[in-house]
Amino acid sequence: MNNTTRRVFFMQVAAGTSVLAATQAMAQAPKLPVLNPTDPAAVGLAYVAVANTTTINATKFPKYATGQNCSNCALYVTATGGCPLFAGKMVAALGWCSAYAPGANAPKKAG
Repeated sequence: MNNTTRRVFFMQVAAGTSVLAATQAMAQAPKLPVLNPTDPAAVGLAYVAVANTTTINATKFPKYATGQNCSNCALYVTATGGCPLFAGKMVAALGWCSAYAPGANAPKKAG
């Protein structure tokens, strides 16, 4: 085995070990209960489980843009599906609330 092959082998082992550790950590992450839209905190922030132009009042929430949802909100915790605003609860990836903060992949409001 030459040095180049040995180096590649050890880099692959290190990468594989990292992926395995991350997968195990995610599998052991606690399962959070799903946030009910009738929960007082959800009602207070106008949370909906599926964000679209029929579930969000555009007059009341003019900052809403089609495509905005929890999964592209800066507050969304991808590993657990949680949100710090609804501590201990899992929010729907397609949900939305009035505290929406555009993340890196968020759509821009037209106009």
